[in-house]
Amino acid sequence: MAFTKKPYLGLTGGWLTFWLTVACATDMMLFGYDQGVFSGVVVTPDFLQVHDLVGPSKTTVLSTVAAIYDIGCFFGAILAFTVGERLGRKKSILLGTVIMAVGTILQASSYSLPQMFVGRIVLGLGNGINTATAPIWQTETAQAKWRGKLVILDLGLNVGGYCIVNWINYGLSFHQGAIAWRLPISLQLIFIVVLLSTIPWLPESPRWLMTQSREAEAMQVLACVEATSPDDPLIITQRDEIKFSITYELENAVPWRDLLRRNKSDNTKTLRRLLLGAGTQAMQQFQGINIMSYYLPFVLMKSVGLSESMARLLTACNATSYFVFSCAAAAIVERVGRRGLMMFSGSGQLISFLVITILLYLAERDTVYATASVAFFFLFHIAFGMGMLGVPWLYPTEINSLPMRTKGAAVSTATNWITNFAIVEITPIGIQSIGWKFWIVWTVLNAVFLPVIYFLYPETANRTLEDMDAYYRSDPPLIVTGDPDAISTRRPVQYICHEDEEIQKNAKGAISGSAGYAEHVD
Repeated sequence: MAFTKKPYLGLTGGWLTFWLTVACATDMMLFGYDQGVFSGVVVTPDFLQVHDLVGPSKTTVLSTVAAIYDIGCFFGAILAFTVGERLGRKKSILLGTVIMAVGTILQASSYSLPQMFVGRIVLGLGNGINTATAPIWQTETAQAKWRGKLVILDLGLNVGGYCIVNWINYGLSFHQGAIAWRLPISLQLIFIVVLLSTIPWLPESPRWLMTQSREAEAMQVLACVEATSPDDPLIITQRDEIKFSITYELENAVPWRDLLRRNKSDNTKTLRRLLLGAGTQAMQQFQGINIMSYYLPFVLMKSVGLSESMARLLTACNATSYFVFSCAAAAIVERVGRRGLMMFSGSGQLISFLVITILLYLAERDTVYATASVAFFFLFHIAFGMGMLGVPWLYPTEINSLPMRTKGAAVSTATNWITNFAIVEITPIGIQSIGWKFWIVWTVLNAVFLPVIYFLYPETANRTLEDMDAYYRSDPPLIVTGDPDAISTRRPVQYICHEDEEIQKNAKGAISGSAGYAEHVD
């Protein structure tokens, strides 16, 4: 009897999904770790001395060293959409991971400002590729009922990486010399080893395989994820829905050069979907999160007046509460929905920044008000972690059609990184130059984004990716609040009925085929 090797180490169903999530979550933990590590590095005396960054006159250079990483991420995201569709999800992440390894080594061994600049850019390039690809891989491979929870959990574990590095930064702040910043940077290699050990044997996205005319492989992946056989009516129905969406989108595709033109033949609302996805990332950044992620110890020292040790300790404590509430969001994302989480999150952030602004204004008269503002820095992170952390990474992968998914996610990720760069670049300068008035900007922006989400963003929770394609083929209005199906967290009845009809039809076809085969054998 010939031995047949089972794919994916013989894993199916929940266990296969678990290991896919381990890989995607590790990638996001590395992302979070990398964002948090430099908040401790930029206040480490040895790092500042080695790279000639001591003194107020070096504030602009210091902010550029931190922010240049985001330029690398921006170009990495662009690279993901230019080559990612040809390479596939797995190979793209492997490429990004190898590039990140090179960037980590360059930074950890740096003895000059030019080397640190190069290391930051190279690291960012790899991270840009990974962050543009991993959410797509998770989204396209997971079952619909798990998709939102898993992507939000991945982003919760992103904060886990951020939390870990802040405690490492705090612990090493008691040590003198290079170890206080070289070791935290080097520890990124642990995540890289995990990624290189897991990704190669995991399945490729079945939807990407279908776009490459590799139907048999795609059906095998779908069957393994569902823990059934490729000839199951459910798998056949999924295959047919994916094929229909691919064919429809390609036949009605709008060329890049025509996206900004008014084109009545665009039956798939490509530009609208692209802008909605990218808009979530722009809103995430302009709501102020990376003031905190990159500079919280700096902010607590310069704006609140705390000591370096206390600022690092509070940053680590804040990261812990941030992590807990970010993971809690995974339990409610399908019930509350993407719209609900973004609205809740934005409201909490607005309140936090409004109170921070008022307290820092009053602190010019009495420093006790500045100390009171610390609680609202914690509240901001809790509110952000419950919604605007994960949804902007999930939403672009759901709202865009399959042929546009890689491009849409890459544009969204590139939007994240270029706006991220602007904010990380201006934060130290803004705090040093205008003090408490700097926080007014973020208060106003959080207020502006709430009606944008309410009126323009359709719900994507509890829908298949092909449901969203069907929704946009119906030529929906720009303002979504007039359509109960567009904003409901429940899957619309019309999509449920259509899927049930297709499954029953395919089940009858399978029975007829079996009967015909038996008659032929007789």
